[in-house]
Amino acid sequence: MKGLDSFKSLSPLDIALLVVFVLFIIFPIKLPIMVATMLDSPLGFLSLFVITIYLFSYVNPVLGIIYIFVAYELLRRSSEVTGKTDMIRNSPSQANKDRELEIMNPPREVTLEEEVIRIMAPAQSEFIKSESGSNFKPIMESVVGASLF
Repeated sequence: MKGLDSFKSLSPLDIALLVVFVLFIIFPIKLPIMVATMLDSPLGFLSLFVITIYLFSYVNPVLGIIYIFVAYELLRRSSEVTGKTDMIRNSPSQANKDRELEIMNPPREVTLEEEVIRIMAPAQSEFIKSESGSNFKPIMESVVGASLF
């Protein structure tokens, strides 16, 4: 009974606005591109929020609740017109991106030069080891400031 009292307290203007809201929700009305671009921006989000607060504060709360659904539909339909949802929907996931990067960057093979250097470079380390029996100790001068200039 209390729910019917809130409908009885609606003025004729509120009833007309409620009918417009319900018709907008039910029928698939396309938004013009100019309106869609305005609503699909931060300023459009803010204006929808301010209108919602106004309807809850100064008009019947039933209109505020219905307007929340209208605002959702406005945002959804405007993003369809501007195409922002397609960008989000068609973006690849991180796992797909990683797979593509692995395909584009195969594992690096060792070249002949790298293999020869890997085989021959440790020759000096054999002389340094104490268990080899050699008393060879390499002497390396400091190369900092080696230039005469």
